[in-house]
Amino acid sequence: MLKKLLDHRLIFLTSGIKRSVIIPSDFDLCTQMKLLNDKKKFKEALELFDKYKENNNKTLSSYTITQALKASARIRDLQRGSTIHQFISSDMKDNSYILVSLIHLYMQCSEVTRAQSLFDTASEKSLHTYGAMMKGNNYLSIYFLLFFFSSCYLKNHMTNKAIDLFKEIKNPDEVIIIILCNAGAQLGTNEALSLIKKVSSQMPKHFYSNLRLLTSLLDVLMQCGDVKHAQALFDTSTTKILSMYGAMMKGYIKNNMATKAIDLFKEIKDPDEIVINLLFTACAELGTSEALNLTKIVSSQMPKHFYSNLRLLTSLLDALIQCGNVTHAEALFNRSIKKISPLYGVMMKGYNTNNMANKSIDLFNEIENPDDVNFIMLFNACAQLGTHEALNLIKKVLSQIPKHFYSNFHLLTSQLDALIKCGDFSTAEILLSKMKKSVISYGNLMSGYLKTDNPEKVLDLFDRMKNDNIEPDFIIYLCLIKALSHIGDYSLSQLTVQQIPNSFLLNDRIQNTLIDMWVSSN
Repeated sequence: MLKKLLDHRLIFLTSGIKRSVIIPSDFDLCTQMKLLNDKKKFKEALELFDKYKENNNKTLSSYTITQALKASARIRDLQRGSTIHQFISSDMKDNSYILVSLIHLYMQCSEVTRAQSLFDTASEKSLHTYGAMMKGNNYLSIYFLLFFFSSCYLKNHMTNKAIDLFKEIKNPDEVIIIILCNAGAQLGTNEALSLIKKVSSQMPKHFYSNLRLLTSLLDVLMQCGDVKHAQALFDTSTTKILSMYGAMMKGYIKNNMATKAIDLFKEIKDPDEIVINLLFTACAELGTSEALNLTKIVSSQMPKHFYSNLRLLTSLLDALIQCGNVTHAEALFNRSIKKISPLYGVMMKGYNTNNMANKSIDLFNEIENPDDVNFIMLFNACAQLGTHEALNLIKKVLSQIPKHFYSNFHLLTSQLDALIKCGDFSTAEILLSKMKKSVISYGNLMSGYLKTDNPEKVLDLFDRMKNDNIEPDFIIYLCLIKALSHIGDYSLSQLTVQQIPNSFLLNDRIQNTLIDMWVSSN
């Protein structure tokens, strides 16, 4: 009965918003804002907050301010949240609810430095007070904030920070260990693996009955390359859920064991969309006729509504194309009502793989808002053609690429390669001077100059590489020796070869190319 009366009051108060902005008290404001936030009407909650603040000079309660900060965080309105922060009176800034809400706001808006500053400067009193609220356990204040920060660091791709925070927690519970596993999986390093093994060996045995934790543990072991340990843990588990199968399949694929992923899939009775998506990824990795047959069987048997999962559909198209069945992939793509950038991208990739560059370009022209992958596939198609028309298309598209895409190294590398293959070395040189240098970009340009019989440019690029402190690889030395062979200068060849490490000189291809060089230089 009491619940019904409260619900009725909430409905009454909310309906009053539409008729008037007059709110009797801070309590009523807080109640209405909470109701709006619960209904995910965050902008309306903030509008209500602003109108009340205009008509009332009284200090707002911490609960009301917390609701306003929550709404700002959910819509990632940094400017609004910062304004509210400045509005908070000095005696409220140590309030633990407000502190946590402010940290949440800045983390959601990727203002990690400001959030960290708030955490670092928080007084012991505020932490103690929050601990008292959390069932009288003073340690829970720090525990909660560390847990919260770890989650936010993962969201902001600051995995090492999350792991450092974990080390401050004594007796972590299952949720905290799950967060640690997620951080370790993102890092995938030997250091992360060592920490995970240490923690898993020390945690209580009953934690292993938490299947969500077990899934995260399998995932981090796989992502860190310890397939044997993960496999043993998976095999000893008496209860297995789909997410555990998914973690194992994902790990097998990452560790170039696609066949094992497929074998594991065959053990599953009722696979969900995630597991089927992983199967298609494994089949695409193999690219065999057997993988194609399995792809067709599974796709024909899966529920129809799975086809509305565009991520799954993208993986299915990729599997069909990588296994050589372009016709089936085309038919499926054309039947799809909703087409997103990844769908176009996977089709373009397939056309490029199957030497159908013109089809890839035609498909690109259908995309309204191409993403960075679509542009990469276009450049790869143009590089494959190497024609004057392809070069004109590259130059036309360059003006359409959003500026933030230029931070994508793969896009710049494919653009450079396309310019070289289409014979525009002057533009390629300009692009190389502006982009982050790499052994791949130098190698592409050197190969291009060799094909156009310009060996002196190859030697010049080799010298520039040394000035940029970039370590040459096998391809670079191969291009260098071929260039010397074209020039035919014995003294220059002798001087340059002395710079090649002995480990490369033992390679058969390098030795054969060296023979050609010495013959050319008499």
